[in-house]
Amino acid sequence: MREKNVLAILGSPHTNGTTAAMLDLAVKAAMQQGHTVTQMNLYEKNLSYCTGCRVCMDTHTCVQQDGIQEIAAAFQKCYLVILAAPVYWANVPAPVKNLFDRLLGTVIEDTDSFPKPRMRGKQYMILTACNTPAPFSWLFGQSSGAIRSMDEFFRAAGMRPVGKVVCTNTKRTK
Repeated sequence: MREKNVLAILGSPHTNGTTAAMLDLAVKAAMQQGHTVTQMNLYEKNLSYCTGCRVCMDTHTCVQQDGIQEIAAAFQKCYLVILAAPVYWANVPAPVKNLFDRLLGTVIEDTDSFPKPRMRGKQYMILTACNTPAPFSWLFGQSSGAIRSMDEFFRAAGMRPVGKVVCTNTKRTK
């Protein structure tokens, strides 16, 4: 029987915000279905920035010793990644982009022609939220940059999407 490991990643600094609430709902649903869920908050991890050395293409993990080794191991073990990240300036927050950069060698094999995915057979789900109200968030593509960035990472890794949820109009009033 296939392991039912899920990796749930929060890419928001707000642990009580809309994006975190979306992830909490997804985690509860996964656990109710009997999945084992590993949760990680990127803002609580010590992650250095990618130096572009590309050693990870040979080692399959970044050579910088920090929190990325734990995340890379969780990526290898899970069959589903749920990534919850808010929209910042029509894209993902910096820690999420850094995660993608740091996992390069974990998820992609460098070849002489086109990069080869290393995560085939795995799935992903995207959860995101933005301040822009609907329908303007759709008309002006406020969330499309973040979704495109997340999709590109996971698809390059060879993973298959199983869902995308966008929550709009999350601006809070004081």
